[in-house]
Amino acid sequence: MMENTWSLSGHMPCVRVWEVDGGQVAEVQSHKYGVSCVAFSTNSCYIVSVGYQHDMTVSVWDWRKGEIIASNKVSSRVSSVSFSQDNSYFVTAGNRHVKFWYLDASKERRVNSTVPLIGRSGLLGDHKNSVFSGVACGRGLVASSTYSITSSGLLCLFNSSRHLEAWVNLKTSAASCLAVTEDFIFCGCADGVIRVFSPSNLQYITTLHHPHRLGVDLTQSVQHSLGARYPDTMAVTFDPAARHLTSVYNDHSVYVWDVNDVKSAWKLYSALYHSSCVWCVEVYPELSDVSQACLPPSSFLTCSSDNTIRLWHTDPPTGHGNLYSNDLQRILYVGENTQAEGEKGGEAAGADGKAGVRVLSISPDGQHLAAGDRCGNLRIFGLEFLDQLVKIEAHDSEVLCLEFSPTSTGMNLLASASRDRLIHIFNLEKNYSLQQTLNDHSASITAVKFSGESPEVRMISCGADKSLYFQSAEQTVEGPWFSRSHHVVEKTTLYDMDLDSSRTHVSVACQDRNVR
Repeated sequence: MMENTWSLSGHMPCVRVWEVDGGQVAEVQSHKYGVSCVAFSTNSCYIVSVGYQHDMTVSVWDWRKGEIIASNKVSSRVSSVSFSQDNSYFVTAGNRHVKFWYLDASKERRVNSTVPLIGRSGLLGDHKNSVFSGVACGRGLVASSTYSITSSGLLCLFNSSRHLEAWVNLKTSAASCLAVTEDFIFCGCADGVIRVFSPSNLQYITTLHHPHRLGVDLTQSVQHSLGARYPDTMAVTFDPAARHLTSVYNDHSVYVWDVNDVKSAWKLYSALYHSSCVWCVEVYPELSDVSQACLPPSSFLTCSSDNTIRLWHTDPPTGHGNLYSNDLQRILYVGENTQAEGEKGGEAAGADGKAGVRVLSISPDGQHLAAGDRCGNLRIFGLEFLDQLVKIEAHDSEVLCLEFSPTSTGMNLLASASRDRLIHIFNLEKNYSLQQTLNDHSASITAVKFSGESPEVRMISCGADKSLYFQSAEQTVEGPWFSRSHHVVEKTTLYDMDLDSSRTHVSVACQDRNVR
């Protein structure tokens, strides 16, 4: 198993090799800016890695020895690489680029040092200006052929002389990936399409089923409808032993297809994940009275920049499954027009970068979920039916933290804090009406906590203004009212805060890498 990443120690791009059921076994740093693609040789002796466009380097290394055996410069942006069946050469594909690199000829010139890779460009003819997004070398009877796919939706065949001999239109708006076996070419296209062709003559065979539609409702059984949109296919790979095809889509979902009978292929497994940055995880509390719980044990919720809140079960109860995921139970689409757009990957998060749900908090009685988004809105959901109960335009900037008052305080309050430097306190007993606004902080507020027991209740907050504020509560005719009782100033930004189990000590994570 391979990973292209940044070194944790030296902050340099590197390729790491891992055992599938074990730890890291090798690491090589041969690129300066980043690694765009990697591939094992067919016999697993070598790895080829291609750097980012500014790196302009393609390297072949003996990963067991950690030695680079051949290297050269590549001037184009490379998006895919594939080894031939006999390991004598590999092919890179990218922006107006298909190139054959001959490993045997390079090894003959090697004594004890890295030698230049010998490369020959593919003869592209009329397609010299195409962007080649995927490449795969032939297998079996067509091992001398090489197949590439263009981003505009063409499947191309290169012969043993590197000539682009034939091509076929995939009839799609875009294509991004392909996988080649002895019998089939699987082409991953836009809108969830995977088309299948014969490698011998590029004859069309069939098209696999669509995955879930964008904006899928996991509680419904029938999902495909006229005009439905589907996530784009981003990667495909074939397991020749089990004859299973795995596909990954741009909403970060994964499917495994049984293609033993390719014309009647069926889904073996699927999993749906967030399509963008995950901001918060909230575990459903264990209630003393289990009959009052809205969700089963081992439930938790997550929120993301993809404008969704997702309900998961680590141990799903029997009979609560759905067609698409074993552990994901529900998806809540937050805001307007997000049912399709919110799952379209990170690019759907909005040009202003303001889309997405930033923080979650579950009420102590397990009945309500509070969610704050990056536009400053606060939403309250009922956890029994996951329906929206209240929406409040609470802040002028993104909500950074939410906190319900614990049962021990004897109060039913919700505090929300934001980048706008304000803390709003809402009263649950008055349908989340605004109880009080605190404006002590002069910068973003990063954490808010309640402590103490009735009648001595406190609220603590910290923020980017390097301050900790302690507020004491007193009961008035209008309800609880907080006033500042203590102020601590540190020399560094305070990122997060938590209370110990006795709720008598507060720990703060600081920018200077200390915990105070």
